[in-house]
Amino acid sequence: MGRPTKQIIASEEERLWLEGLLKNRNQPAGQYLRVQIVLHCMEGKSLAETAALNKVTQQTVSLWRDRYIAHGLDGLRDQPRSGRPSQYTDQFRETILRQLEEQPPAGHAVWTGSLLAQATGYSKHAIWRFLRGQRITLARRRSWCISTEPEFAAKAADVVGLYLAPPQNAVVFCVDEKPNIQTLERRCGYAVSSDKHLVQGYESSYKQHGILNLFAALEVATGGIHAQTTPSSEKSKVKVGFLSFLESVLAGFPASETTEYHVIMDNHSHHKRHGKWLSAHPNVFFHYTPTSASWLNMVEIWFGILKLGALRGASVTDTAELAAHIKAFQDAYNETTHPFVWKKREIRGAQLSDSVKNFRN
Repeated sequence: MGRPTKQIIASEEERLWLEGLLKNRNQPAGQYLRVQIVLHCMEGKSLAETAALNKVTQQTVSLWRDRYIAHGLDGLRDQPRSGRPSQYTDQFRETILRQLEEQPPAGHAVWTGSLLAQATGYSKHAIWRFLRGQRITLARRRSWCISTEPEFAAKAADVVGLYLAPPQNAVVFCVDEKPNIQTLERRCGYAVSSDKHLVQGYESSYKQHGILNLFAALEVATGGIHAQTTPSSEKSKVKVGFLSFLESVLAGFPASETTEYHVIMDNHSHHKRHGKWLSAHPNVFFHYTPTSASWLNMVEIWFGILKLGALRGASVTDTAELAAHIKAFQDAYNETTHPFVWKKREIRGAQLSDSVKNFRN
């Protein structure tokens, strides 16, 4: 007489829980089959019947049935496996990190996977896997300006204070100019690349039809843009154009002695020594960002949006067409504008190091 078949004794609640697992698609590999086997055994099916229903051997059914009886759901999970011993040990890790702290070979500015492989004798594929695991990127670059302004804290606090808590009845503007915008004419269109992707293309040769300067003022409270293009000219005339632009911006607001206008700008010479003009406009106040801190001026964000959305890849035949092109982009932008949520990641000089030892995992 054969041995009696082992029975899985489970409550109705446990059975319903297992059935719920079958509906969950985010399960570890193989667990769906194992839960199905256990449920068939709970229904009283024999090893042969369960094996036939799940297209596995009776030994497989017996394995997962017994493991569930002994350990519950934990028994249906894969047990840790020793696996193949790692070919690359701690010595490999230390060798790669130590090599990164050395200068690359003569004639090379940076290390690459191939250069590391030549220097250490390890496989470049293993080196790239290791670098990805350590989140070390050899090709990516970051740059930033660190201001040496002695009064940086006071000037930065003045600007940031206007962003976060402007005075009552005050309008805050960020103003700057984008000089020497080229008027380029060239063929543009679409082309199929060598990997069969449809990409935007343009000819490398072009005709230049002059350049324009652009003055822009970002209204901090609304995100709206006031802009004006002017022909390129001598620096002395640019200074006059700057004041003329400010007056055109102020003319768009109701005249009021109680309203203050605060203008944030950088330390360019065009923006300074306007005492006579400020005396004639007593409700206008200039605020200067610290040196090497143009990122404190929000209008620089809009210049980046303008470059990507309107200037890069544009083809125009004269400066008048370029001016109209920029004006059309400005008008479309102002229809859906909103205030910027200003934030800046803190950068400290101590973060710049020629060693990876303080950053590795």
